[in-house]
Amino acid sequence: MFKEFREFAMRGNVVDMAVGIIIGAAFGKIVDSLVRDVIMPPIGLLLGKVDFSNLFLVLKEGKTAGPYLSVEVAQKAGAVTFNYGAFINTVITFVIVAFAVFLLIRAINNLKRKEQEKPAAPATPEDVLLLREIRDALKK
Repeated sequence: MFKEFREFAMRGNVVDMAVGIIIGAAFGKIVDSLVRDVIMPPIGLLLGKVDFSNLFLVLKEGKTAGPYLSVEVAQKAGAVTFNYGAFINTVITFVIVAFAVFLLIRAINNLKRKEQEKPAAPATPEDVLLLREIRDALKK
């Protein structure tokens, strides 16, 4: 059974899939940091020093009454919060990842299209002789 599992796990497509998942997870972290640390701070500054990750509504007060300065403080107090700022960050992250995947697929499709458009290699004299031999053999 171990031998069968090893054969399954070492197939090319399984290994390729594992590598893709690992790289995808790392890429997701990079994009998340790009959104959280690079894109959102200037947008928040333009909108009046708003930190999107701390945009929330209190649905139910916690043990300690608000106002709460951050989502973390509200949740530590036991408040139930609607964290729409975190959702905005997640949507922006998704759009960036989806756009990056689109650009990757577009580049791959362009390469495939160029490969298909290449003209066939011209026949060599050896090819012509071989084709004549085949034609002559078929006539017999």
